[in-house]
Amino acid sequence: MNPYVLTILLSSLGLGTVLTFASSHWLLAWMGLEINTLAIIPLMARQYHPRAVEATTKYFLTQATAAAMILFASTTNAWLVGEWDIQQLTHPIAATTAMLALALKVGLAPVHFWLPEVLQGLDLTTGLILSTWQKLAPFALMLQVAPTVNSSLVVTLGLLSTLVGGWGGLNQTQLRKILAYSSIAHLGWMVLIMQFAPSLTLLSLIMYIIMTSSAFMTLKTNNSLTINALAISWTKAPALAALAILVLLSLGGLPPLSGFMPKWLILQELTKQGLPMSATLAAMTALLSLYFYLRLCYAMTLTIWPNTLAATTPWRLDFTHITLPLSLVTMLALGLLPLTPAMAALLNL
Repeated sequence: MNPYVLTILLSSLGLGTVLTFASSHWLLAWMGLEINTLAIIPLMARQYHPRAVEATTKYFLTQATAAAMILFASTTNAWLVGEWDIQQLTHPIAATTAMLALALKVGLAPVHFWLPEVLQGLDLTTGLILSTWQKLAPFALMLQVAPTVNSSLVVTLGLLSTLVGGWGGLNQTQLRKILAYSSIAHLGWMVLIMQFAPSLTLLSLIMYIIMTSSAFMTLKTNNSLTINALAISWTKAPALAALAILVLLSLGGLPPLSGFMPKWLILQELTKQGLPMSATLAAMTALLSLYFYLRLCYAMTLTIWPNTLAATTPWRLDFTHITLPLSLVTMLALGLLPLTPAMAALLNL
C-alpha cells in the first residue's frame, strides 16, 4: 500500500477514536465511530484475496447495523427525553438499544458471530488493530451508557461472553479464530465489572491490549497462522518461543503473570458487591479459556514438526523483523503483577 495512503488511513483511525473520546453529543460520537470504520476497511481489503474481501464485507455490514442502532437509540432518547447528551441517555428503551448496539460493535456475546469470521480473513497486523484500537471508542461510550442500563442485562452480557469466548475456542485450529474467542472472553470480564467499578474495566482493557499485542506480534514474527505451524516456531526464535508460552499463560490469567491482576481484582470486586455466583461462574469459564491456551503452549514446546528438513530450515533465513515493540509489550505482559497496588492507586480503585 502507498505510504501516503497508509498514513492518511492510520491518521483517520486516530481521529475517529479521539473524536468519540472528546464528544458529549451522540451525533459527534457516531461520526467518530463511522470515521473509524471507514478508515480500517481499506486496510482490511488490501490483501487482494477473496477471503479478505469477504471479511471486509461482513465487518462493514455489522458495523453499519450497529451504527444505525446507535443513531436510532440516540434519536429515540432525544424524542422521549429531549436530550442529545451522551450522559443523559436516561430512557430505558434507548439505553438498552444503545448498549446492545455497542455490544455488537465490539463483538460481545450473543452478538459475537462476526468477530471470529472477520479476524480469520485478515492479516495479523490488521487483526491486531481490529482487536485493540477498534475497541477503544465503543468502550468509551459503553462506560458512559452503562450506569443507566439494567444491571442484570450488563452482567448477563458479561457472563455470556466469558462462556462463549471459552467454549468457542476449544475446537479451533486457526490461531486468529482462537485470538478472536480470547478477545470475546476478555471483553466479557470487562463488561461484567463495568457498572460496579468502571476504573477496573479500564485497567482490564489496558492489560488486554498489552497481552493481545504481544500475542499478535509473536505470531507475526514467527509467521504462524495455525496450531501446527507453532511446532517450528522454536527454530525461528528460540527465546521468543519460550516467552510466548508465558504470554499465553498470562492471557489465561495465571499468577504470577500480569494477566492475573485484572481477573483477581474483578473477582474481588464482584464478591464485595454481593455477587458470589457471578464471580464463581466467571472463574469457571476462565478455565475453558485456559485449556486452549495450554493447547497452544503444548504445540509450541512439546511437539516437533514431523519433517526434519522443514523444522531445521527456517533458522537459516534472514530475520528482519523489528522486535523492539514486541520486547516492550512482552515484558509488560509478564511482569506487571507486582505493580498492582500502584496501578490500582493510579486508577483510584
